[in-house]
Amino acid sequence: MQPRIEILTEKKLIGQRMLMSFSSNRTAELWRSFMPRRKEIQNNVGADLYSIQIYEPLFFDSFNPNKEFEKWATVEVADFKSVPAEMEAFTLSGGLYAVFLYKGAASAAGPAFQYIYGTWLPGSVYSLDNRPHFEILGEKYKNEDPCSEEEIWIPLKLKE
Repeated sequence: MQPRIEILTEKKLIGQRMLMSFSSNRTAELWRSFMPRRKEIQNNVGADLYSIQIYEPLFFDSFNPNKEFEKWATVEVADFKSVPAEMEAFTLSGGLYAVFLYKGAASAAGPAFQYIYGTWLPGSVYSLDNRPHFEILGEKYKNEDPCSEEEIWIPLKLKE
């Protein structure tokens, strides 16, 4: 599982968010809340869904599965002129990312993330940058289907 390295340009997103932890994962609840309402969002740019995680700066230094982070279910938009009620605008700042293609059921992605953070990242010339982590759920994404595909975007900076 080797990534491609990309420089992401800033993106405007609209969606919903929740606080959760790895031990109290509310991802399914977040998406169940968001998906029926996503058609209310105007000015969509493409059909991809963005699953965004925002971690505190030292979140991964001493991993604690009970530590909370913010998770967003979003779509990309051209502008923020019309934000539906109970949804929020979010600007995903650009920057350097490692992009991994993950194939398989969403619930079976744990080993892929363990490889990324435990093997690939420590062996690379990069370290984590304090920016959002996200997955792009495109046309090949099928949630729990073993043939599902998604992109995992990890924020990077060169090691000092």
